[in-house]
Amino acid sequence: MIERRRLLLMRHGAVDYFDDAGRPWPNPDQLPLTAAGEAQARSAGRAFAAAGLRIDCAITSGLARTRATAEALLDAAAASPPVEHWPQLQEIRAGRLPAIADADLEASFLRVFQGPVPREVRFLDGESIGELLARVLPAIAALLARSDWDTALVVAHGGVNRAVLSWFLTGEPTFLGGLAQDAGCVNIIDVGPTAATSVIRVVNFCPADALRTETRLSTMEQLLLQYLKLRRAAAAS
Repeated sequence: MIERRRLLLMRHGAVDYFDDAGRPWPNPDQLPLTAAGEAQARSAGRAFAAAGLRIDCAITSGLARTRATAEALLDAAAASPPVEHWPQLQEIRAGRLPAIADADLEASFLRVFQGPVPREVRFLDGESIGELLARVLPAIAALLARSDWDTALVVAHGGVNRAVLSWFLTGEPTFLGGLAQDAGCVNIIDVGPTAATSVIRVVNFCPADALRTETRLSTMEQLLLQYLKLRRAAAAS
């Protein structure tokens, strides 16, 4: 019988990428969690505690929003595993938003998270899907090669999580953009000896809103609407 370990793959809690006028946060690596984002992390921690999950190790991308999510979650779960920070798991990098023409803006925001995405497609004229896969998947393989855990928590990002889930689903370095990864969501993967023998148990479970009643827009659709406030104000001035 196949023996499996459990990977708890989480997206960080909610943050404000743009202010009310549509201006981007000046240093996205240091984005703090919103009050809702901290509540999402604590809700996940309480769910873990109620289920009796024992977390042997925790890994974040090192960016402020993943560190804060892990800290709040582990506090709520009354868990204190060793925590590591792996920059290979940082989110796909965007280019310069002001350099994107108005006519290209919608495609630049949305095409990277629609359907099977070609490796050459770039996120907001920045890092490509192929470049993301090339740094994320070896890091996950390195985690799976370790023998010091039975249940591991990884707190990462929407794009990163899609790359990992797509690999487990297909066994190939591919990217399925339509896999929703809402703020504070948890994915559960029971990891076998290979990707093909692994079982994806849960995808995009949000303990604070399990039925996702708040919106039917994707994350990137919501962010596009926020950023368009700035472009429209500039066009009107």
